[in-house]
Amino acid sequence: MRYNNLGKSGLIVSELCLGTMTFGGEDAMWSQIGQLQQSDADTLVKTAIDGGINFFDTANIYAEGRSEQILGQSIRNLGIRREEVVIATKVVGRMQPGPNGVGASRGHILDQVKASLDRLQTDHIDLYQIHGWDPTTPIEETLAALDILVRQGMVRYIGLSNWPAWAIAKASTHNADHGLAPITSLQAYYTIASRDIEREIAPLLHHDGIGMMVWSPLAGGFLSGKYTRQSEGEGRRTTFDFPPIDKERGYDIIEILHELAAAKGRSVAQLALSWLLHRPVVSSVIIGAKRKEQLDDNLGAVDVEFTADELARLDEASKLTPEYPGWMLERQNARRDAPSPRRVAV
Repeated sequence: MRYNNLGKSGLIVSELCLGTMTFGGEDAMWSQIGQLQQSDADTLVKTAIDGGINFFDTANIYAEGRSEQILGQSIRNLGIRREEVVIATKVVGRMQPGPNGVGASRGHILDQVKASLDRLQTDHIDLYQIHGWDPTTPIEETLAALDILVRQGMVRYIGLSNWPAWAIAKASTHNADHGLAPITSLQAYYTIASRDIEREIAPLLHHDGIGMMVWSPLAGGFLSGKYTRQSEGEGRRTTFDFPPIDKERGYDIIEILHELAAAKGRSVAQLALSWLLHRPVVSSVIIGAKRKEQLDDNLGAVDVEFTADELARLDEASKLTPEYPGWMLERQNARRDAPSPRRVAV
């Protein structure tokens, strides 16, 4: 297991992060994602710790708070010292009825952070993320509320999730201009079969020194190895077909992954995860599991190595279709020499 700074912060996180969306599901929606209760969750958390993971991601909305409760209790049950783990959770989703029971308003954030702290059985959250874009609340109000939490010590770092590039840029610039806690990370959907963030978001994160946490790195199980053009197998996508994906294009990529996996004696899932670990913009990849065997397999991704030719082949098969202004920028800059690396006197 390797460890990375989360963005340009001093927070060090494992390159794989255990996601806990599979913890505690009981109702119709969350049970489709996972129904793990305390004993099974304890097994996964221990397996993650033993595999070198120090980073755990949850959200207040996962299983309506049960995921946070179970994760917090697992850390206590296993006798893990609080300072040895990095806990990330999120806020925005509906947790109460009424117009103020959802969103990124100051009131909802301040109410929900206290509830998350109670469920997690901790006095601070290492990374507190705004779980989605809220068009009804001014960005300035959301950012001011997060800064309050950092100054009060309830939250150490702040992040965003599922935000458009223009809003990330505005938030990052606003906080820098006003001396507020910086945006440390973005949690976003990114897979070898869905590279949309490379158009605008990834370059922005690189420019501003914002770390990336990848959610659903196996495209909701599509890249798990169970799905082929000939058979869609059995898995979560048979009942919960999300995130959306161009399956025909995806099957072309899966066929190459199967070929390379067989040659390396690895699983398709390990190769799909390792491809992400080779992307410079990625700080940590969130992996979720329902069984210890799944988690053990995913942990093996950190040991997968690609040759330059193999990476080039995968990149070519999965590259984005040209889109304006990208194709124009590429054309206009095609003849320019690449800038030399900066030399810094020491």
